[in-house]
Amino acid sequence: MMRPNIETFLGCDSDYERASVVLYGAPFDSTTSFRPGARFGPSAMRHESFGLETYSPYQDRDLGDCAVFDSGDLELCFGSAERALADIEARAEEILRDGKFPLLLGGEHLVTLGAVRALARRHPDLHIVHFDAHADLRDDYLGAKLSHACVLRRCHEILGDGRIHQFCIRSGEREEFRFAKAHTDLHPFSFDGLAQTVEALIAQGAPVYLTIDLDCLDPSAFPGTGTPEAGGVTFLQLLEAVRRTCTTRIVGADVNELAPGLDASGVSTATACKVLRELLLALPAGKPAL
Repeated sequence: MMRPNIETFLGCDSDYERASVVLYGAPFDSTTSFRPGARFGPSAMRHESFGLETYSPYQDRDLGDCAVFDSGDLELCFGSAERALADIEARAEEILRDGKFPLLLGGEHLVTLGAVRALARRHPDLHIVHFDAHADLRDDYLGAKLSHACVLRRCHEILGDGRIHQFCIRSGEREEFRFAKAHTDLHPFSFDGLAQTVEALIAQGAPVYLTIDLDCLDPSAFPGTGTPEAGGVTFLQLLEAVRRTCTTRIVGADVNELAPGLDASGVSTATACKVLRELLLALPAGKPAL
């Protein structure tokens, strides 16, 4: 049985039995290809979340009315990506088995693969909606198949063609964009096409996993990340995209790639906290318990 974390994300202090949503942290960044530090993202988000209000004027909803349990960070093996992914997968499976919504806090983007493995086993028709600056479709990075630069390629191997919907992508190798053209639903540079994608997913009744790499944001708004890319979306555009995506049959989600030490101002951490708050409040599973 899971015990409550000592320091929880703001308003996420429900007991486990009552909770409909469970946060779990994956403080892992061992395959980071540029600037490390994302392993400190989950704990920073919890600590700094108390600078926010539980109430969202964007949605007229309050975390205090929701039943969210924060299970804290997993203790992951930094020397083995596969062992770390296995532990993430096991925690996601435990949350799903208990009938709750798993919301993963990274860490680098590779952690998504562990959650997707668990979700795809439960939902064979799973789709992924992916917000990111990077395609993450390399077959390998310097010979490593398990890398944050390869995570969506590994997810594609599980899901197959047409079930990964990518938005805001503005960086990658030529081969990644060629691969995306043939195998994924790629929407570069912006959220153009998201409304139509969401409508199609709703019509299909498809289960959806939302993965948010925070470097989809422009580095002028979010510099605290390992691989910043100019030309990103705004904070308000991301919030609107999150709320829209949460109108689908969403079954799991993650927020990743905050590296708090790379932004001494604290603005990036505050931004990540607000994105997480808005995601929690937009989730159908996060509706106030009756």
